[in-house]
Amino acid sequence: MKLSIIAILGWLLTGLVLCDVARSHHSYLLTVQQLQESLSKAGSMDKKGFVLIDVRSPEEHQAGMIPGTDLNIDFREIQARHREIGAQLDDHVVVYCQSGRRSNIAAETLADLGYRHVYNVSGSMNAWREAGYPVERPRR
Repeated sequence: MKLSIIAILGWLLTGLVLCDVARSHHSYLLTVQQLQESLSKAGSMDKKGFVLIDVRSPEEHQAGMIPGTDLNIDFREIQARHREIGAQLDDHVVVYCQSGRRSNIAAETLADLGYRHVYNVSGSMNAWREAGYPVERPRR
């Protein structure tokens, strides 16, 4: 009897830990190659099928961005300003920063807010430039 209660408790705890791990990371990774392919397939940037957000500081954004970027919202402000994205919870949202760390935080924040299809660009601007893809300056 004691053994079966211990086994059940162990099983329940394992289930709770696994559920917590699954819940703690629920955005997706996207490579710069996948992003570039999606951008090049789009007939126009307003028909690309996702919202592309630079979550770096405004100063970093002014220095250069991925072509097709729709918004610049600092990752620290993403929770307060997420409505500016103009996306429904089922829309696809892609975020990037300089290396991927800040965009991971932003992606997880958006997923926590209920956005179901959030993608973090792996390696972000560093990987984008390393791949030799174009960078453009934002229009003022």
